[in-house]
Amino acid sequence: MRNQILTRAECNALRGIAILGIVLHNYSHWLRGIVRENEYQFFQKNAEGLQYVLGNPDENLPLHLLSFFGHYGVPIFLFLSAYGLVLKYEATPELMNERARLKGAWPFIRVHFLKLFKMMFAGYVAFTLVDAILPDSHHYSVVDIVSQLGMFNNLLPNPDGRIWPGPYWFFGLMLQLYIVYRLLLYRRHWGWIVGAIVVCTIIQLCCGPESETLNRVRYNFIGGMLPFGMGLLYARHVQIPPSKLYHVLTVIFVAGMIYTCSMDYLTWYLVPMLIIVFVVSLVKILPAVVNNWLEWVGSISAAMFICHPIARRVFIPISHHGNVYGGFFLYILASIALAWVFREILKKI
Repeated sequence: MRNQILTRAECNALRGIAILGIVLHNYSHWLRGIVRENEYQFFQKNAEGLQYVLGNPDENLPLHLLSFFGHYGVPIFLFLSAYGLVLKYEATPELMNERARLKGAWPFIRVHFLKLFKMMFAGYVAFTLVDAILPDSHHYSVVDIVSQLGMFNNLLPNPDGRIWPGPYWFFGLMLQLYIVYRLLLYRRHWGWIVGAIVVCTIIQLCCGPESETLNRVRYNFIGGMLPFGMGLLYARHVQIPPSKLYHVLTVIFVAGMIYTCSMDYLTWYLVPMLIIVFVVSLVKILPAVVNNWLEWVGSISAAMFICHPIARRVFIPISHHGNVYGGFFLYILASIALAWVFREILKKI
């Protein structure tokens, strides 16, 4: 096998970037007066809102940027998941026995369902307990609860109102991509991956930019196929020059492309791809001390993902009552502390 383009440490640093983006986004975009993102649908007013705050910056500029761009931590996680699947199941000789055990599609899907379930279940129970004792608690129907535990709520109507806590839509998305990988893309020619990306993109382009149809489609694997497919292609085929200058120029050029493509509906579909190219080069040039810190954050990323909705539920009223950054920083501290606790819980499940 050719040399890997990302070391284990760099993958963990990318996980750190991804989870920071998600955690900080999921707080920022709930604040009043903050620019909203274009995640599942494309709203021109949101793109114009970003242009306005960049031209007229205020003390909330960091929150505007985190709200608008932070959700792209999800494509980074999808990329890393696919990258890891190739290394684990397609190319690593020492794992031949494990690959043999998971030769069938059902054993593979069962193992990865349980992997996702143990993370989701611990966080979901803790969140619902906290939510129940706080004011304005969410109304959970039986269908909502069962579909969350089964991780198929992405498929049901009105995902925005059905999935609570909102970030837990990721579990259903990831389960779908595991199924697609094992049934359609496992050890297949690269043409299958490119074909899947093209078909999924065409399906999205057939929807209106602000339509509920596009919203529902992008809650599912169709919306995540581009970054997931990139992870498979990077692991199997892509070579990256080792030159620092190459990575510096890539970071500068692609950063401009990310902003430009975010302003138009058609080019908006390319932004997840650009984000991945950007962060892969970024971890190649960041100082070691920064990458070491990001690597540590990446090591608790799974636990932080499942527990940060709890911290948000508790601390966001502080920001809503006027102390914007006070609530924001307490939320960050609580998310890190809870992640330590949940990591220990997950070890025992």
